[in-house]
Amino acid sequence: MKTLVLIPTDLERRQLAERLADVLDASDGVELCGFGPVAAAARTAGLLAKLQPRRVVLIGIAGAITAEAVVGEAASFSAVACDGIGAGQGAGFVPAGSMGWPQWPGDPPQPGKEIGDQLSCGLNADSVGPLLLTVCAASASAAEVSQRRHLFPSAIAEDMEGFGVAVACRMAGVPLGIVRGFSNRAGDRDVANWKITAAVEAAAACACQLLRGT
Repeated sequence: MKTLVLIPTDLERRQLAERLADVLDASDGVELCGFGPVAAAARTAGLLAKLQPRRVVLIGIAGAITAEAVVGEAASFSAVACDGIGAGQGAGFVPAGSMGWPQWPGDPPQPGKEIGDQLSCGLNADSVGPLLLTVCAASASAAEVSQRRHLFPSAIAEDMEGFGVAVACRMAGVPLGIVRGFSNRAGDRDVANWKITAAVEAAAACACQLLRGT
């Protein structure tokens, strides 16, 4: 398989599949990776072993945490970080990497092969783009967004699958691209304010551009 497109939920897949048809061919596949970092990591690992794709692209929606991420638009990310694995919570949270604990030391352990709290995910070696933050629970308030921005000041949006998919791809040695459309401001849980359709359309357009260029 040339390209494996991963989409977290069936809602997103129903809206994305037709829009991606022009850039995918018979050697490509579109699969659900599941909701949240744990399901996404496990599902991705299984699909990589079964399908042996040459590259993976994760596409879906995300919450914007800075003004750079405009609701209704989309971005391709060059790196993804993980919030929630470490010690403490809230303002007292300390990421695992800050304590000297890699999430994966390599097998055998060796410098440069470990997986810490952040992974590059650009399909191109010289890819330059924003940072995505993967969380286990979406921000429910502006205060939670502020805490996350304090720990990860370069992040512009939060999702719930990117880091899990990135870990699986890194362990398998498969290049990964991540595209997210911004459906809402992180911390705003009023779905009436969200722009899901516009975010999906923007993500599809951004993903098509990424796939054509790699």
